[in-house]
Amino acid sequence: MLTEFSHVFAFIILAILFVAGGLVTSKLLRPRNPNKFKLASYECGEDTIGGAWVKFNIRYYVVALIFILFDVEILFFFPWALVFKAMGWLAIGEMFTFVGILVVGYIYVWAKGDLDWARPKPFVARLKDVVIIRNEELGIRNANSSPNSNSSFLIPHS
Repeated sequence: MLTEFSHVFAFIILAILFVAGGLVTSKLLRPRNPNKFKLASYECGEDTIGGAWVKFNIRYYVVALIFILFDVEILFFFPWALVFKAMGWLAIGEMFTFVGILVVGYIYVWAKGDLDWARPKPFVARLKDVVIIRNEELGIRNANSSPNSNSSFLIPHS
């Protein structure tokens, strides 16, 4: 005599045996002739460049986490739709509150700029962005410098 859970347990055992049987059968039947070309890394038909520990831009992870966050939140709409008629106006109020919280989170993420794929690069001063002005042009005399001194100040270009 099997209970309802034992049917589920039997189905899980059968699924595990089916997958394990397929893996064992493929291991027994496959040809074993590895070579250097077959053991090489494969990236969409291109030769690999560099190592596997390349640092990715953090924006990939941020966008993925935001997607998962808002995607998982959408799952809460399905149970709400099932009990909507039974709960009446309370369900509508709760859903508007939930959607309001999601909208506030979306506006926050949008205002922070995490949804922009290409952010403007921060300004970093470079030598070509700096104007070189000689001491003589500023009318400043250094006690250590001679009148023919070639010393100069670096003043940012504005």
